Amino acid sequence: MNTSLPMIEITALRKSYGDLEVLKEINLKVETGGVVSLIGPSGSGKSTLLRCINLLVVPDDGAIRVGKTAFSFGQALQPPRSRTLADFRSRTGMVFQNFNLFPHMSVLENVMEAPVHVRRLPKAAARDMAMTQLEKVGLADRAAQMPETLSGGQKQRVAIARALAMEPEVMLFDEATSALDPELVGEVLQTMQKLASDGMTMVIVTHEIAFARDVADRVVFMRDGYVVEDGPAREVIENPKSEATQSFLSHYHKARSAH
Repeated sequence: MNTSLPMIEITALRKSYGDLEVLKEINLKVETGGVVSLIGPSGSGKSTLLRCINLLVVPDDGAIRVGKTAFSFGQALQPPRSRTLADFRSRTGMVFQNFNLFPHMSVLENVMEAPVHVRRLPKAAARDMAMTQLEKVGLADRAAQMPETLSGGQKQRVAIARALAMEPEVMLFDEATSALDPELVGEVLQTMQKLASDGMTMVIVTHEIAFARDVADRVVFMRDGYVVEDGPAREVIENPKSEATQSFLSHYHKARSAH
């Protein structure tokens, strides 16, 4: 693939629910192997944007390209067919706040499920692949356990392994740590950090500002459906240019100076 093309390219993206315009003319590029954190107040459109990237939410207008697959949206255009969507989603891994594991399947079976049924991998190959991914997230020793025996942090790491088992081109994280007890957040962030250093292209919606500063290459601050600021992670967080970004980050900076 031509490495000069960004892995993700979003152009003039719009999305409304009734009269409420949630995304307004969003333009965003993510380089191959790049890590972009989306930050901003609740209701700023971060999660909607993330869900548009893998078409869980279909935009009203604009264009999205991930890897070699591109879609354009608009009133005059046919929405993508369900098979095209399924194929596309299988290459964009998504990790949600809630782990969505199948409670009646073991950890290993949860991770094997999509490779067997979606990618049609033979069971033995899917098992090997699942074990490799569980090793990556530090849970190979839990393969035989049922989800209810795991902590929240472990469940989220299984959810990450399950997304990775589809060998996606990009990984999308929607507030992956917000449902976790504070002491379990670190282990999930560590797993995400490792993925970033392995060169996985990632877009992360997060409230963990320090994590965004240390792990992301770029931070995008959103408010009211707009991208307000977009730049190198440390720069945006340490020296935000826009007043809206400064005001949003003021709590973080206060907390830091208090320590």
